Amino acid sequence: MSLTIGIAGLPNVGKSTLFNALTRATVLAANYPFATIEPNVGVVPLPDKRLDVLSDLFHSQKVVPATVSFVDIAGIVRGASQGEGLGNQFLANIREADAICLVTRAFADPDVVHVEGRVDPLDDIETVTTELILADMQTLERQIPRIQKEVTGKKTPKEVLATAEAALKLLEEGKVISANNKDFEPEILKQFQLMSAKPFIYVFNTDDDGLADTSMQAKLRESVAPAEAIFLDAKFESELIELEPDEAKEMLESTGQAESGLDQLARVGFDTLGLQTYLTAGEKESRAWTIHKGDTAPKAAGVIHTDFEKGFIKAEIVSYEDLVEYGSVAEARAHGKVRMEGKDYVMADGDVVEFRFNI
Repeated sequence: MSLTIGIAGLPNVGKSTLFNALTRATVLAANYPFATIEPNVGVVPLPDKRLDVLSDLFHSQKVVPATVSFVDIAGIVRGASQGEGLGNQFLANIREADAICLVTRAFADPDVVHVEGRVDPLDDIETVTTELILADMQTLERQIPRIQKEVTGKKTPKEVLATAEAALKLLEEGKVISANNKDFEPEILKQFQLMSAKPFIYVFNTDDDGLADTSMQAKLRESVAPAEAIFLDAKFESELIELEPDEAKEMLESTGQAESGLDQLARVGFDTLGLQTYLTAGEKESRAWTIHKGDTAPKAAGVIHTDFEKGFIKAEIVSYEDLVEYGSVAEARAHGKVRMEGKDYVMADGDVVEFRFNI
């Protein structure tokens, strides 16, 4: 399942530093605009303590976590929708992502140039979203005349035109569509490939003072709601990943943080993409499998192999909590906690599964 989150924002806000920390990659992080010209893709493991527990229970040879794919996209500047600063190329990269992680600078550092000459997170967000809105307006303005002709010729349903016109009206009011998605039919909206219709995650790259400033965080959270907001220090995160796990944990605790910003981002990103995991466990491996929320058991089986979906018979399921409580599938079964589910069963996050199928 290949779904990606595009890391976007103005130049010099810490996007590449964050990406380096996420992937332990060596993407050029430079103190000038457009340090990243081609989009760089990194596959990041999703933290999941359940896998370590299952590995101990089943004496698994290896652990395979779910992953989140991030794409590092070069900085957007004011006028990008008109082609400024290689804008068309960058906007095309954002268009291909499934969700947008908008990184915004919330720290003061005279040694790091701000492209707008001052640090104002909300103004930066407005700059980027305005460019996305303007680009989306251009997209719809090009598409609507064609759709009108197709509706007249009865090649396209009227609902498609109505959706396009309603989306354009919303954009003209300066609103991103993702905050109003409930007003649109998802399958119709998807065909327009609008960037502002994608789910947003807002990452505020700050410093020690910012991480301790709860009033500032509350103000920024409220400003981007209902989207998720994450506050982290990308430089600190990049230092954290160079440490051994025990040292990293100690360093994190010394700052009063229960979870690293990167772990938060992977977890929130996974949820923002509408994903969840089910688990399999045995001597060979304990593994998390990625599925969409709402997927049925046969669909989930197909993630392992398409033949599993085609030949699906039943799914033997025990919840992770019950399995851990009783210590084995056999013991959980003896206590009536193992269920046989059919084709209509909707998977729950943390189901531990063994599929039965014909090939």
